[in-house]
Amino acid sequence: MLQTRTMSLPPIHPVILCGGSGTRLWPRSRAAKPKPFLPLIGEKTLFEAAVARTSSEYGFASPLVVTGAAHVEHVEAQLGKTDATIVVEPAARNTAAAIALAALRLDPAAIMLVCPSDHHIADGEAFRAAVRNAAALAAEGYLVSFGIEAKSPETGFGYLERGESLAHGGFRVVRFIEKPVRAKAEEFVAAGTYAWNGGIFAFRVGTFLDELAAHRPAILDSARAADAAGSQQGRQFHPSAAAFDSFTPESVDYAVMENTRQAAMVPVDMGWSDIGSWDALHLALDRDAAGNTVQGEAELVGCRNVLVTSHGPRVSVIGLEDVVIVIDGDEVLVTTHEGSQLVGKLHGAANQ
Repeated sequence: MLQTRTMSLPPIHPVILCGGSGTRLWPRSRAAKPKPFLPLIGEKTLFEAAVARTSSEYGFASPLVVTGAAHVEHVEAQLGKTDATIVVEPAARNTAAAIALAALRLDPAAIMLVCPSDHHIADGEAFRAAVRNAAALAAEGYLVSFGIEAKSPETGFGYLERGESLAHGGFRVVRFIEKPVRAKAEEFVAAGTYAWNGGIFAFRVGTFLDELAAHRPAILDSARAADAAGSQQGRQFHPSAAAFDSFTPESVDYAVMENTRQAAMVPVDMGWSDIGSWDALHLALDRDAAGNTVQGEAELVGCRNVLVTSHGPRVSVIGLEDVVIVIDGDEVLVTTHEGSQLVGKLHGAANQ
């Protein structure tokens, strides 16, 4: 249980961010129902899994879910009777503003655990162990990133460079690095002092708001104005739209984490994936001895490293390697694993 190690710490409030359209998982993920709300791994949706691993069962306080109006219906349905607050963004303005809206709903002394709603974490206990360490650091005034163990030279992730060691198994962050070219990513993995930036954070609420005020005051001012003029409707809080688009949207990494002097990280190996492409999903799923995965009705003969997922007709595949086949309704996608990174550029995905 989380609370057995954190009894002296302030409450830890999960802040679950639900945004984006998940176009790289088209045609299964579409604007009307993007990937957080789909059961891509197991029976739970990615959103339901995010809520479950940060539930009161493990000592967490009630979650806040930040989402747009287009997805409120899905959030409400999949939360069920969970005691939660839903902050409905008046407009999509990237993660710094979304986190600010959530922070303004919390006590400044509380700790907020910021989690994307569309990631997969296979090892919940390793995740919660990292939360304990991150919360302890956050209580001391650090803004904490989760540094995912970099097991391969991925070019689709940002990286964190690890600095001096801190208490609670943490380290200072020397720098944040944007998605590198392959040669650089290989250097980072070989060095052993770099981790993937998984987009999961722990902050004391007051510390985060102070840092946002110092580095991006316009974002905080707009969030405060939207919060002050907002309205409560059941468990939904609707910030005012009138004051919420007078700033340049930025991620929390750009707006705060790359500017603060209090950036820290906790390293963690927890079976993490951002499920950012069909290739990433395939790696997160169980595979047979030849590396194949089948969801739905399919027969594979002489295939290697093939993913077939069909919500429709039976699929027969012979002699193919490194291929993804997706059937959803009347849409069919066939791509190589390498090509799956380009799915979001398809006309059909962009206009779903």
